[in-house]
Amino acid sequence: MRLKQLLLIAPLTFTVLLLQSYFWVPTYEVYANANPSRNAKYIEASIGDAKLLNPAVNSDTASSRITDLVFDGLLEIGPDLSLAGKLATDWNISEQAYLIVDTASRFPDGLAVTPESLLTRIRAAGAQGKLPLLSDVQLAPPHNITTVLTRTDAQDESVEVKIRVEVPPRILFYLSKVDQDLRANLTPIIGETYALGFDRQARVTVENSADALGEDEINTLLPVVEHNPVILFTLRQGVRFHDGHLFDAGDVKFTYEAIMNPRNLSPRTSNFEPIKSFEIVSDNSVRVIYKRLFSPAIDAWTMGILPEHLLNDQQLALEADEQRLSEAAKATFGIRDSSFNRNPIGTGPYKFVEWQGDEFIHLRRDEEYWAGAPGFRDFYYRVIPDPLTQELEFRAGAIDRYSPQPHQAVRFRELPAFQAYSSPGYSFAYIGYNNRQPPFDDARVRRALGMALNVDELIEFVLHGEGERTSGPYPANTQWYDPSVESLAYDPLAAVELLAEAGWLPNADGWLEKEGTLFEFTLVTNNGNLVRKAIMTIAQDNWRKIGIKCDTQLFEWAVFLEDFINPANFDAVVLGWSMSIDPDLYQIWHSSETGFGQFNFVGFNNEVADDLILRIRKEYDPQVQRTLAHQLHQVIADEQPYTFLYAPLITQIYDKKIRARNPDGDLGPLQVPASGDPFDYFSRWEKAALTPNF
Repeated sequence: MRLKQLLLIAPLTFTVLLLQSYFWVPTYEVYANANPSRNAKYIEASIGDAKLLNPAVNSDTASSRITDLVFDGLLEIGPDLSLAGKLATDWNISEQAYLIVDTASRFPDGLAVTPESLLTRIRAAGAQGKLPLLSDVQLAPPHNITTVLTRTDAQDESVEVKIRVEVPPRILFYLSKVDQDLRANLTPIIGETYALGFDRQARVTVENSADALGEDEINTLLPVVEHNPVILFTLRQGVRFHDGHLFDAGDVKFTYEAIMNPRNLSPRTSNFEPIKSFEIVSDNSVRVIYKRLFSPAIDAWTMGILPEHLLNDQQLALEADEQRLSEAAKATFGIRDSSFNRNPIGTGPYKFVEWQGDEFIHLRRDEEYWAGAPGFRDFYYRVIPDPLTQELEFRAGAIDRYSPQPHQAVRFRELPAFQAYSSPGYSFAYIGYNNRQPPFDDARVRRALGMALNVDELIEFVLHGEGERTSGPYPANTQWYDPSVESLAYDPLAAVELLAEAGWLPNADGWLEKEGTLFEFTLVTNNGNLVRKAIMTIAQDNWRKIGIKCDTQLFEWAVFLEDFINPANFDAVVLGWSMSIDPDLYQIWHSSETGFGQFNFVGFNNEVADDLILRIRKEYDPQVQRTLAHQLHQVIADEQPYTFLYAPLITQIYDKKIRARNPDGDLGPLQVPASGDPFDYFSRWEKAALTPNF
């Protein structure tokens, strides 16, 4: 009997002890009030550790999160998603352009072309306002250049080919702005047929190979019109690195050269490859001249600038000696090998303090930061691989931000201790069709397939509402996206009518058929993605309802890419793109990018789109780019090479005590910029002592 009573009383006693502990165990808010230093710290978590804390050589998100706070670039992507000055106070974009003097050509009036007569006529046209961007024009004398091209031989090995180019006299234009239409604007002066017969092949000599150069290679080496965009950066004066060393133009030039040095294996080489020359104009200004028109290249200058005095050849040699490396190891020792990568020094708002591998990275604000010290004294980046542990730590107040899964977001929004911010990310989900093959080579069929999908239902039940419809190839929160282009409406009856117009009619069993062929295909995606799997199931059911047989298959990622996506061996595919804010869509949509392993694997081929894509990447005026991007958006939406499904919402949950210091000095709600990420205003954040009641 006593044992029975004990078994009843023991759990009741334990329960009472747990309940009364609620009244004496301090809550996180009480703990924070007793420990105000916690409110001076911002702590966030990630599932993975950083690799290299050097913006020139890192490539992972974790490293970039830290280097964005430790280093400043010349420019930054501002809260409105446009370029803004950082270490550069100003930048001016102009152009130097060259026109070959072809003495075999004639002017429209029949007179022969000479260097002097061509220069005279161009100057006259400029004086008459017919070339409004022309600042000056000169005659550049002939000269020879020697260069090296890297080509692939019959064994698919890279070989260097030495080439000599005899450059004829050229007209040098100084233009106040970049003019990709310079050749067309010169047509009234030089005529439509100018230089069409100019023999460039005779002026290009391959010195160590019997193989002739292709037309594209010759055009690159000796174009009739050469465009050289020029950016003149004016640098911010008085900025110092965290060790006190003054920042100047030499650091900018050094950063460029370090990236282009093959020994450093920088993943950003392609961003700076278009540069033709780099000039230091003064301690506080640099001039960058580009080889060709390529407007996305300017975004490269948002990358952090390195300190030359800590990473130059002399310093690296000293470090190699200190490490007692062999002579062979010294010969390859570069920035990627330096201890700087674990002890970075930049000009950013936070100084590096400590890195405990797989545990945390600690930064402390620079009280002398040129733009003013940020609100939080300390920034901690904790490594917590398990998402469940992250959630528990966030609820306990040990970290200040949590990224919930879609099914968690609604629940967190209802909790009074937290604040939630959601916005469409720079990504979208889609169903892509193989445009090369029937029936997907018919835009009417592709449109009908999209109209038969109930995407709103998908967003509601699969994403728990954490997504927004999208209608085209750009992120919806950028200026390149045209909000007037509507997403396809769910209209299965209209879809059936459109398919009938394309020749697809129901047979006796109700399945769509054309000329004896059933409308049947396979929809594929990668295994391990539950959302994409659900999309396949919903699409299969929606299409079945209008008489289309759709089989579905899942494949492991490596197999999926190698056997289906890279060789374009599929009917239709569920995938998504993570985009940048740049309007250049060349790799994904241009018809030249449809080969093995290239990104236009659906085989989209449209001349109008091709022309718009090329003009966008050669245009330096954002307003003109915006107009062109909207036109491209409409063309792709009309053609429907993809069914654009949705942009997933990126939801961030923060401790409600995190507030933003407004211009009046008061703490208020966090501001949300055009990017949708409140962290863009992180420097203004502080932590209130008590949770605000709102």
